[in-house]
Amino acid sequence: MGTFLKSLPSALLILLFVYAATSKLADFGGFRSQLSRQPFPSGVSDVLLYLLPAAEIIAALLLLSRRTSFAGLQLSLGLLILFTGYVALVLLHFWSRVPCSCGGILSHMTWKVHLFFNGGFLIINLIALCLYFKERRPVT
Repeated sequence: MGTFLKSLPSALLILLFVYAATSKLADFGGFRSQLSRQPFPSGVSDVLLYLLPAAEIIAALLLLSRRTSFAGLQLSLGLLILFTGYVALVLLHFWSRVPCSCGGILSHMTWKVHLFFNGGFLIINLIALCLYFKERRPVT
């Protein structure tokens, strides 16, 4: 498989996380406002305000290097599982009303579209992990 195809899943994940973090930071006040209306226990929103963009940036940075790509794939998988689980809970009406705290174009998606979008990136992340392990498997 060509180098381009091997690196495409990680490149897509990098684009996703850089875009998500940048859109949150570009409208930091809006992001803060949306988080404050989330159904989280007191104080959680204040932590997430800084933790989410930082984790997204760290995931993207880790994915840039071959040496740290596995850690980046693990972090991005964890983030995507959390984000997708959150959207699934929203669709299951776990909470009565939930604003979307995503930024940019992602904030204009319906919850159902958001679930499929996140699910697609979860699959991309899993493909990247499979490629990572396939590349490191000893040849017998």
